[in-house]
Amino acid sequence: MYKKIVIPTDGSDVSMEAVKHGLMIAKKFEAEAYAIYVVDLSPFIGLPAEGSWELIREMLVEEGEEALRRAKEIAEEMDVDLKTEILEGVPAREIVDFAKKKEADLIVMGTTGKTGLDVILLGSVAQKVIKKSHCPVLVVKKSNP
Repeated sequence: MYKKIVIPTDGSDVSMEAVKHGLMIAKKFEAEAYAIYVVDLSPFIGLPAEGSWELIREMLVEEGEEALRRAKEIAEEMDVDLKTEILEGVPAREIVDFAKKKEADLIVMGTTGKTGLDVILLGSVAQKVIKKSHCPVLVVKKSNP
């Protein structure tokens, strides 16, 4: 049923829950699994450019590398091969474009990783992905303790 699964992560707890779900599905269907992190610089537009952009970008790339490292650890524990990639751009657009390019059968992602003003101003990435995706999107909510 599923041959290729894309799992976007931002490193948040809910996105790591989505990683686990996506990897369980990938294991069950012996599907290729891709974890991606999107570096989103759009909230920082308008900041003075004197080295700020590169410093912010480096910090976000490091955050992405850490998120993907954690996803890889989960995959290794579950004995699932996981490919990872860091992208740059508008998260929803990059997620949908990546899934289309890989001919993914499923996107598995968390409801809301980032919280507060980011979500109010930008809207939910998951909602945008659901609207624009060519394939089914499984949205994972944070589990209650």
